[in-house]
Amino acid sequence: MQIVPFRHGSETIGGSISMGNNIDIHLGKRLRRRRRLLGLTQQQLAGTVGVRFQQIQKYECGANRISAARLWQLSEALDVPVGYFYDGLSEQARREGQSEGEGGEMFARKETLDLIRAYYLLGERPRRRLLDLAKSLNGAEPAEA
Repeated sequence: MQIVPFRHGSETIGGSISMGNNIDIHLGKRLRRRRRLLGLTQQQLAGTVGVRFQQIQKYECGANRISAARLWQLSEALDVPVGYFYDGLSEQARREGQSEGEGGEMFARKETLDLIRAYYLLGERPRRRLLDLAKSLNGAEPAEA
């Protein structure tokens, strides 16, 4: 039997973070990413789901667990399925103990979020053309229309 160390907040007993807390952190990162993508403040999101902004802060950093009912409310407020919050979790479990790496840092940049917002404001045809342009600048083949 393997003993999983207890972690409360940022404290860890036993030298590593348990998988349960890694899930809380993952859900919080996904919550923050979606909220920022939609251009919402923590205060705005908190008002929508009936909590204080400090609670959203705690969810986003993984200090507090998100209940199933609250996760449902958040998914409705952010217009995503509940499964969105769990996307990439099995991949995270495989690299447990490692940092999120460049991919996570890239999506945390304001420039990236601004680009994604602008991209989704375009119609489907201009989006495909923009994607083809970006791929051609990088040397990749354009997508078939």
